[in-house]
Amino acid sequence: MELRILSLGEILVEIMRNKKDIPHTVPGEYLGPYPSGAPAIFIDTAARLGAHAGFIGCVGDDDFGTMLLKRLKNDGVDVSHIKVLKGYTTGIAFVMYYSTGERKFVFHLRYSAAGQLSPAHVDEDYVSRFNVLHIMGSSLSITEDSRNACYKALETIYKKGGIVTFDPNLRPELIGIERIREISYPVIEKSKVIMPSKTELEALTGNKDIVKGAKKLLSMGPDIVVVKLGSEGSIAVTDEKVVRMPTFNVKEIDPTGAGDVHDAAFIVGYFGFEKGLEESLKFANAAGAIKVTRFGPMEGPKNINEILEFLSLRS
Repeated sequence: MELRILSLGEILVEIMRNKKDIPHTVPGEYLGPYPSGAPAIFIDTAARLGAHAGFIGCVGDDDFGTMLLKRLKNDGVDVSHIKVLKGYTTGIAFVMYYSTGERKFVFHLRYSAAGQLSPAHVDEDYVSRFNVLHIMGSSLSITEDSRNACYKALETIYKKGGIVTFDPNLRPELIGIERIREISYPVIEKSKVIMPSKTELEALTGNKDIVKGAKKLLSMGPDIVVVKLGSEGSIAVTDEKVVRMPTFNVKEIDPTGAGDVHDAAFIVGYFGFEKGLEESLKFANAAGAIKVTRFGPMEGPKNINEILEFLSLRS
């Protein structure tokens, strides 16, 4: 299948603590700015893996916005529907990590360019050129307008028979869990693939058992639930089977963006190369493993050949 993948939502720069366990309340060093935003990381990876890729979003009329547009364009993403908004600054996320793997964000989104995305930015003719739409839960959570922009793109793709995929990507810093569930359900019921983390699966379903939680999501409409487990690998659940795929042993430097890279690699592998669930999970795990060995949210595999070489050395 020739993949034409679209995503939309927050595109921003990320400013990252250079050491773990240093809270934002303590003065200290950060590194950055790095190109980021979950849907932007996803679409950049999809483009580098060979998909025709497009993005809808907003950046500020500033140096950060210029950097973001240049990065996506250089990696093969169509940026013609990323609007540069005068009078707004580009979105920013500050992030710190704990030794446990948990992280904490401080966002400048709602009143930045990233927070101005609205249904008016979603050109239905443009959306109709694509056959896959990937939505992030974070993009539903920023403002009502950004949520409605996602819903408009969803309805456009769905009506033409395209594929919808969804990563809940919960951000409790932006919106409460009950509201997250409420706004996610219209997307879940029209999605073919749902791609939560273990924590997100439990938050959405109230079930700590991965398979039972995934089955609950399947009952809402999707065909596949892919649960990302970090260092434990990933699991794909359908009505017929459960596929478990261990991760690869690599030295972790920065896990930021690994889930978004995993999403893109799974979708490209499963729908683009028509690999089965097992091979698609392995392909996605490899992409995620490559990402965590590099600092910076968008610094995943450079191209598909890098993933294939990674796999060949571990076969």
